[in-house]
Amino acid sequence: MRKILIADDAELNREILCDIFCEQFVMLEAENGQEAIDIIQREKDELALIMLDLMMPIRTGMDVLDYMKEMKLIDKIPVIMITGESTTSSEVQAYEYGVADIIHKPFSRRVVIRRTLNIIELYENRKSIENQLEERTMELKFAMKKLSEAHEKMAKANEFLVSALSSVLEFRSLESGQHIRRVQRLTGILLLAWKDLHVECTFTKGDIEQMVAASALHDIGKIAIPDEILCKPGKLTKEEYETMKTHTVRGCELLEHFKQEDTEFYRYCHDICRYHHERYDGGGYPDQLSGDEIPIWAQVVSIVDVYDALVSPRVYKEPFSIKEAFRMIHDGECGTFSPQILECFDATKFEIIKATEARKLEVGY
Repeated sequence: MRKILIADDAELNREILCDIFCEQFVMLEAENGQEAIDIIQREKDELALIMLDLMMPIRTGMDVLDYMKEMKLIDKIPVIMITGESTTSSEVQAYEYGVADIIHKPFSRRVVIRRTLNIIELYENRKSIENQLEERTMELKFAMKKLSEAHEKMAKANEFLVSALSSVLEFRSLESGQHIRRVQRLTGILLLAWKDLHVECTFTKGDIEQMVAASALHDIGKIAIPDEILCKPGKLTKEEYETMKTHTVRGCELLEHFKQEDTEFYRYCHDICRYHHERYDGGGYPDQLSGDEIPIWAQVVSIVDVYDALVSPRVYKEPFSIKEAFRMIHDGECGTFSPQILECFDATKFEIIKATEARKLEVGY
């Protein structure tokens, strides 16, 4: 049977909560923060939920959260903060730590039951999805090994790789899944235009198809970014932004685990993943490349990634208009792009607008 830990120095509160859930869960009790930490250390694999008082002797509720964050347990075990004397600042701090919910004393039995069971179900569903994704990744690695022995099946393997890895990111953020598909479409539009505008370009249809497929993995490194940063509904701090920037390098590290051999497709995936935030004047990251040091396929994904971010709604901003997005890109407000890439971007303006308007009708904004 699943277990719930009640950490509260008030015996009456523990008795009330234990009485509510004792038929469905094994109840564990702690009367101070240190006892709570000891129980978490011992029972961490069996705990379905922790109800944590803010003010306790020896170690406070915040001390317990510090311990859970240090041990990387805050994302694995849901925590409901129970308090009767909280302030706005303490509640904000608790949510920033990763607390799933806050319940104020005195308790409403029906509210406590519903909110608790909802949170437990949410975390268990997420854990189930993560386990399925882990199994899928293992199956993918096995499939890649087999497919590498038969080069004629490599195209199918590439598609499977992109689908599996991009789906991992999509489960982390629904917004990212939609963004991936839009970037792929716009990448295809610009690459075809690039080939038409540059007679010296030797890209084949197969090359462009592989580049488009690889563009789906441009943000795959965000899998390694903590939820509290990746899903933060607001502007990132300087330290959080530095962590977010590491997704370019972390993505390449992830791709390396799946590489069976050096192929053109792997090259496109690596370059797009690592360099799609580089800028033509050297002002990007992670390697501060400039000019033609940045591969064309990475430059194309870079500009469409910026464009889609501008015209799409986010939790922290409304979408910019298409006209304003084009202006901002040309004025260098989103970094510097090469004159040739901007020329290509302008040459495909009608197709980009058409794709953007069609997408707005689909999602309803």
